[in-house]
Amino acid sequence: MTEDDITQHIIDSLGGGHFEVADDNTFFFHGADNKFPFATIVTKDSAFDSASKLDRPGVFRLNVGVGKETFRALFGEQETAGVDFTAIDRLMPHPVYAKMYWVSVINPGDRTFETVKPLIAEARGLAAARDKGK
Repeated sequence: MTEDDITQHIIDSLGGGHFEVADDNTFFFHGADNKFPFATIVTKDSAFDSASKLDRPGVFRLNVGVGKETFRALFGEQETAGVDFTAIDRLMPHPVYAKMYWVSVINPGDRTFETVKPLIAEARGLAAARDKGK
C-alpha cells in the first residue's frame, strides 16, 4: 500500500469529510473545524515524535484514533514499553498517543491494511458522533 492508495481509500469513505496536507503529512477530518483528525499519515519525525524513525527513505506511518474497547481488544492494557515502533507492516499502539487510543502502522501491506480498514471506519464514526454531539 502506498500513501496515495491509503489516502484514496479514506477519501472514498469520508462521506462529507475532508483532508488537509500540512508539511507533507495528511490529516483526515469528519467535520469542518479541523480540530481533531480521525486519522493521519505522517511522513517524517518531529521534535516530539521520533520513535518510528520516519526519516528512513519511503517510510510513512498511518495513525488511526479508535475507541477504548477496540484498542484494548487489540492490545489489552499494554503499555508502549518494549514495542518496536520502527517495525514495518505491524499494527501497534501509537508511540505518543496510545493513551488516547490511537493505533499506528508503518507502511502497511495489503493484508494489514485490510485489518486497518474497519478501524478507519470506526474512527470516522467516532468523529462523526463527536461532531453530532456539539
